[in-house]
Amino acid sequence: MKTIVITGASDGIGAEMARQLAQSHGDSVALVLAARNEKRLQEVASQCAALGAQTLVAPTDVAQQTQCRALIDSSLDKFGRLDALINNAGVSAQALFEDVKTDKLGWYEDLMRINLWGSVWCTHAALPHLKASRGSVVAVSSLAGLIGVPGRTAYSASKFAMTGFFEALRAELKGAGVSVTTAYPGVVATNIRYRGYNASGEPAGSSGLKEDKAMTVEQCAALILAGMQRRQREVVMTSQGKLGRFLKLLAPGLVERMALAALKEEVKPQ
Repeated sequence: MKTIVITGASDGIGAEMARQLAQSHGDSVALVLAARNEKRLQEVASQCAALGAQTLVAPTDVAQQTQCRALIDSSLDKFGRLDALINNAGVSAQALFEDVKTDKLGWYEDLMRINLWGSVWCTHAALPHLKASRGSVVAVSSLAGLIGVPGRTAYSASKFAMTGFFEALRAELKGAGVSVTTAYPGVVATNIRYRGYNASGEPAGSSGLKEDKAMTVEQCAALILAGMQRRQREVVMTSQGKLGRFLKLLAPGLVERMALAALKEEVKPQ
């Protein structure tokens, strides 16, 4: 039986990955579901258990290093092994940098603690056990971690940091039998962009991106899990994301214009 830890598992992509793993593996998988909202975690755990999976609900704030370590410890105490860690917990943000007042810059640090440090701390705690099982690490980054997105300075910074960290870690683990897969979703139809920070550090309540072509949560989760199963280095989603990454080397100005075009008119810089 494989044991898989998923952070940010109470909603959106994380919850859907849990359901798809339960659907495909049944009683041969144990799912450790981590997030801050215990009630929602219990709901996801019930859905997974109904499909045959064993589950452990682990309320966790990944912005706290001690809770990240406790998450891995409780997983080992319950199931005795660890085969995969999916670093999915994250928070979004939308604000033009010039609109953020000096006394509100603290939320930039808060966002970094969740998106980057939560992944670093969980991975550090899990690594010895993943080496023992020759398992997998997954980092759910964003296309904003490959191409800087206007209005997403804080978010892009945290996701670029994730990209660099896991790229370096992949090289370090090359001979250890542990795969490191970084996923780069584009716009996905989840609630993360509505709960993210605005310039004042409050919940944004809306998205500044055009969403008419948003990827479904189901499709995004399936692509990430397929990448983990195949032990891929990267999963770059959408043809536009792949094109943008390529063009960034040849025509960076064009990529900047493409990024600006993805913003709603009312949030574009004047």
